[in-house]
Amino acid sequence: MKSKIPFFLFLGLSLTTFAQENLSYQKPSKSILELADFERAPAVSMDTKKEYLLLSYRNTYKTLDDLNQDELRLGGLRINPVTNISSTVTYINNLKLRKVNDKNEMQVAGLPENPRISNIAWSPNDKKISFSHTTASGVELWVIDVALAKATKLTEAIVNANIGSPFSWLNDNETILVKMLPKNRAALLDSKKDLPAGPIISNADGAKSQNRTYPDMLKNKNDEINFENIMTSELYKVKLNGTATLFMKAAMYAGESFSPDGNYLMVTTIQKPFSYIVPLSRFPSKSAIYDSAGKEVKVVNEVPLTEIIPKGFMAVRKGKRNMSWRADKPATLVFTEALDGGDPANDVAFRDEVFLWNAPFTTAPTSLVKTPQRYDRMIWGNNNIAIVSDEWYDSRNTKTYLINPSDPSQAPKVIFDRNSQDVYSDPGNFETRKNQYNRYVLAIENENTFLIGDGFTKNGQFPFITEFNLKTLKSNRLYTSTFTDKKEDIIEIEDFKKGTVLVQIQSKNEYPNYYLRNIKQKDKLTPITDFKNPFESIKNVSKEVIKYKRKDGVELSGTLYMPVGYDKAKKEKMPLLIWAYPAEYKDKNSAGQVTQNPNEFTFPSYGSFVYWVTKGYVVLDDAAFPIIGEGTTEPNDNFITQLVDNAEAAINAVDALGYIDRKKVAVGGHSYGAFMTANLLTHSNLFACGIARSGAYNRTLTPFGFQSEQRNYWESPDVYNAMSPFMNAGKMKTPMLLVHGEADNNPGTFTLQTERYFQALKGLGAPARMVILPKESHGYVGKENILHLLWEQDQFLEKYLKN
Repeated sequence: MKSKIPFFLFLGLSLTTFAQENLSYQKPSKSILELADFERAPAVSMDTKKEYLLLSYRNTYKTLDDLNQDELRLGGLRINPVTNISSTVTYINNLKLRKVNDKNEMQVAGLPENPRISNIAWSPNDKKISFSHTTASGVELWVIDVALAKATKLTEAIVNANIGSPFSWLNDNETILVKMLPKNRAALLDSKKDLPAGPIISNADGAKSQNRTYPDMLKNKNDEINFENIMTSELYKVKLNGTATLFMKAAMYAGESFSPDGNYLMVTTIQKPFSYIVPLSRFPSKSAIYDSAGKEVKVVNEVPLTEIIPKGFMAVRKGKRNMSWRADKPATLVFTEALDGGDPANDVAFRDEVFLWNAPFTTAPTSLVKTPQRYDRMIWGNNNIAIVSDEWYDSRNTKTYLINPSDPSQAPKVIFDRNSQDVYSDPGNFETRKNQYNRYVLAIENENTFLIGDGFTKNGQFPFITEFNLKTLKSNRLYTSTFTDKKEDIIEIEDFKKGTVLVQIQSKNEYPNYYLRNIKQKDKLTPITDFKNPFESIKNVSKEVIKYKRKDGVELSGTLYMPVGYDKAKKEKMPLLIWAYPAEYKDKNSAGQVTQNPNEFTFPSYGSFVYWVTKGYVVLDDAAFPIIGEGTTEPNDNFITQLVDNAEAAINAVDALGYIDRKKVAVGGHSYGAFMTANLLTHSNLFACGIARSGAYNRTLTPFGFQSEQRNYWESPDVYNAMSPFMNAGKMKTPMLLVHGEADNNPGTFTLQTERYFQALKGLGAPARMVILPKESHGYVGKENILHLLWEQDQFLEKYLKN
């Protein structure tokens, strides 16, 4: 929903640090403002197998007041302690229903005043929809009668939504299992008002504990008490008439999952002791099975505190993990255990073993399959068919196998063996459908299953549907999109016999809409939605994917936007903006593959440079910046050299078209892209200026790895130091705009990174400007902040690039 743009007064926040001047929140130029302040099309709960579609609406941005609410940061969570729901949730403020085959929308009646809706869930029979509504004092549970399009409140504001989904439907379609705040809940402690009872003490017992930097960890005893407080719930069964019955007493519930037949409930609870160095996902936990009456049947897993795990991206903890219900059986647990002790350094024939455990869990689990690489996922089919995949990060290899769940003695059949980064060889994803238990399983028709692929090729993107025979293991292409002026995404197969498929179609100036396509009558499209383009002012902007090479022969690409009204025949020299994000690869072939589609709808988000096509800039968006390390060479061993070569190739490519003044080129990026920007300005003379948002600039502050780097600082100090713009701040002479959220919640990119880097630049005489956006996390959501950010970027580019 759209709101008027107010003028905002900036009151004493730390934006003044960099220039000792009093600033107000500023609005960007009119052309940028028209694009930034738009009414968002509704999101659609798109499942045409249902009789109704659910349309949800939300504001494009939050307000600074939304971000300024009370917040607890504990165990990796950010919680509003007043309302007991995540402080980062984005609320829906309206709901409508529509029959799939009817264009008329029905406003859901009875919604709360000024609704703040989240946690939407359909009942198993699709006749009801539950949702949470956050009031000023807490979270309520509501339910919608779909046929009547009417909402009713079931509980007062006593739902505990601090972690995960706060409720789950039972199979009877009449009962919801709900996490409630305990009736005798104690008040939270306010450490600001309490005298410390003693020092904070941590021990290192000599064992290696190489953890990456996590935000929002517990810090003291008060944090532990408050964490236990916000995590503790009572489980109630709530009927659709509002009757609530206590099902399980208070505990720190982290997850609840019903068996497919609904007769058992797996409950995971967080246990003590807590940790000050890892988030709650690595706290001790216990998983137990309960029957429908709430009686404990079996404790099926106990996980100890996991502060120490082996080194490497494929490292996992010992013991049972990935425990879940088998989708095609009434009540069978599935879990995985590492056969290499969880340590990638151990040389073993098989890395993981998958087990089955049948209810009532009185007998031992049985082995299903062993995987040579780290287990990735399972798609259940039926008694005799399942698809399992494994992967290995260092080699970027992934394999997919066909197995017989009823006969583990049968060797798995390899059906795909490929480089996970080779998108041109991607066979697609297996199509699934709901079974009698309302769980998704492999879609099988006459011994055939189906794969839906993105269809990236060297000649463009052409999504496809492949029929895969489970007996012969041979493929037959059923459909390939032929669009060259539009982008078609295949969502799901609706009717296998009739050939009806749900697709989404868009173009650079046509908003994405849903259609039913009959692949047996390829030209037959039945529209489902009709969303209009909210960005009419840039609908005719020139947009194309350009391909070029860097000097070592690696293929590169980027999406090129030209200024509105630009005459390509005259070839007036314009300033160029490059936006990018580096990506690591193990081979040149994969690095050079193109995954951009020029027909994707032009949707300028707050972080985009596309806004500036309205102001006379050429924009190269999503420019390829591969960092390649083949064989035993790690990508980061030559990070700086490859970074500069990528940038030079991009500038050369656009310059060769005759459109730009290569002395007026700016580069920008967010997060790792900000890190890239600082390094490019430091180690090259290619750019007039740069914009770096929410980056990390001192790699010694991320000493146990970052991004895709698995070595720690003490193993490769030269790599860490060479890659750190902070260590090379004395070389920086190019103007740079540094932006960061005041409350960054991303591992490694603490706000301190920007503050210390700016202090270094300022102290060494580099031209820099720092903007700290109040209350923002790693991604920015506040309307006042985003409009001011656009203004800052606009003024910066006008000063250092355009003029």
